[in-house]
Amino acid sequence: MCGIVGYIGDKDATPIILEGLKKLEYRGYDSAGIAVLKDGKIDIRRDSGKISHLEALVEANPLKGSPGIGHTRWATHGEPNERNSHPHVGYKGQVVIVHNGIVENYLELRDELISEGIQFNSDTDTETIVHMIEIYLEQEMDLEEAVRSTLKRIKGAHGIVVLSTKEPEKIISARIGNAGGVVIGLGEGENYIASDIPAILEHTNRMVFLDSHQMAVLQKDKLVLKTLDGKPLDHKVETINLDPVSAVKGNYRHFMQKEIHEQVRSLTETLAGRIDFNHHSIVIPTLNIDKIDFEKLKGIKIIACGTAGHAGQVGKFMIENIAKIPVEVDIASEFRYRDPLVDENQIVLAISQSGETADTLAAMEEGRKKGAHIWSIVNAIGSQAMRLAEGFISMQAGPEIGVASTKAFTAPLVDLYLLAVLLADKKGLLSDGEIWEHIVEISKIPDLVGTCLDREDQVRAIAGKYKDTEHMLYLGRGINMPIAYEGALKLKEISYIHAEAYPAGEMKHGPIALIDKAMPVLAVMPKDKWYEKMLSQVEQAKARGGKVIIVATDGDEQAANLADDVLWIPSAGWMVNPILAVIPLQILAYHIAAMRGLDVDQPRNLAKSVTVE
Repeated sequence: MCGIVGYIGDKDATPIILEGLKKLEYRGYDSAGIAVLKDGKIDIRRDSGKISHLEALVEANPLKGSPGIGHTRWATHGEPNERNSHPHVGYKGQVVIVHNGIVENYLELRDELISEGIQFNSDTDTETIVHMIEIYLEQEMDLEEAVRSTLKRIKGAHGIVVLSTKEPEKIISARIGNAGGVVIGLGEGENYIASDIPAILEHTNRMVFLDSHQMAVLQKDKLVLKTLDGKPLDHKVETINLDPVSAVKGNYRHFMQKEIHEQVRSLTETLAGRIDFNHHSIVIPTLNIDKIDFEKLKGIKIIACGTAGHAGQVGKFMIENIAKIPVEVDIASEFRYRDPLVDENQIVLAISQSGETADTLAAMEEGRKKGAHIWSIVNAIGSQAMRLAEGFISMQAGPEIGVASTKAFTAPLVDLYLLAVLLADKKGLLSDGEIWEHIVEISKIPDLVGTCLDREDQVRAIAGKYKDTEHMLYLGRGINMPIAYEGALKLKEISYIHAEAYPAGEMKHGPIALIDKAMPVLAVMPKDKWYEKMLSQVEQAKARGGKVIIVATDGDEQAANLADDVLWIPSAGWMVNPILAVIPLQILAYHIAAMRGLDVDQPRNLAKSVTVE
């Protein structure tokens, strides 16, 4: 995932930034770069590949100066090469920027800038931001005003850091939404900025965390925090434990909480390099999809365990609806014991966070023996599930330390959506306009997830009401049925509360007997084509005295009137709803477990990766 490091002070910024970028290598990246100000000019070194390539560039052509900023990039717009690597410079050479996030209205802004005669030197969306800042500078705004005016024009969730030759004594950073974390390190006569604590912890343990819609103006001996509207803010200085594990955890109480909040960033990263906005297409070169004969393809078998299996069930709806390919979802531990009907005209698609799950690997091998094409969606780079597959999709979610999976659930949901569109495109089922509609829908996901995360306090309050319950029933229909299963799994994993999930239509076939005042019912009920059916079943639960919690779409008055409590999510298309609906369920389970005083990150009897059968 993209990483940012910056320094302002009297020292040479280059070695500080390079070392900081190395500390962020665990996030994953495909290129790296650094820019410093010296003698009134911007000096840049950048290259694709590892930071060692960048270090070799700097050694061959030394780079010295201060302030400076550096970046490690997962490609979103444009291939991972030197011209698309960050930092990016404006058309007048006065401003340089590093950026995490996706500019959702990039094409519109790019066309506007080109019409004004501005030439683009990369394929990135980031370049639109830096050019716009320079345009506003030409209108006699100061740097802070120019950045603020630019941020009002761009859509999506972002973290940016900016330097300018016009105000070389400043670093300006801003954050919108949850795409890019920004942490400021306070020193003596020098200050630091980064996307995560480990990058700067060796220099200072006094940190200030930038919240959404805040801007920091950083000088070597001064920090000023403001809203994006320019209103001054007080800042709270956090003293970070020097323990490396605590440093990675940051100012979150548990890794699980941090990883829940990393989902805007992880979803942005899993989109990285996979949407060609210029040609309206999905691109996943690691999948080796051209090896598939679509005229002979009979179907896809998705194999997975636990949370990954729930992701596969959501993916079944996406692939069958968009690509019209039959999909079966198998529990990996059962797959090879039933002599599955698989042959060379089918794809076996494994989903695994670790890529080392024993049952999933054995199921992959079973599919290979029977001649099937083997694909995987996996998070851990270089894992067996990645190496054994003919083609793969990397989740690009970054390390997940909490045992209860969160970001490694939502990332494959997005990957499966991308895959469904790609498969349909290869089969010639979608027009250019229809593909573009899906791309627009997919591109909005990180920002919509950010909206869900901003509502944590509301979910925490509801968690306080149910923390002492002993049982809970989760209900969902259609594409949201697996989300009910995932919500129940999260609750039982970390809070040890007995939770069951059922397809809502099955409620009258047994589970309704359990419903009373002591059995809360949680219904996943966003506005979609299953809404009316869900409404009926929730009313039946309510009629039997059950307390009802509803995951509902913003503005749904029927849900508000019916429910005892509502977990609100923003309005979205029905294929996006599952990705949004699971966020409050993750947060609810987390806070219930935390309120019960339990070990959230390492629940009893569970391991992160099940490497034995």
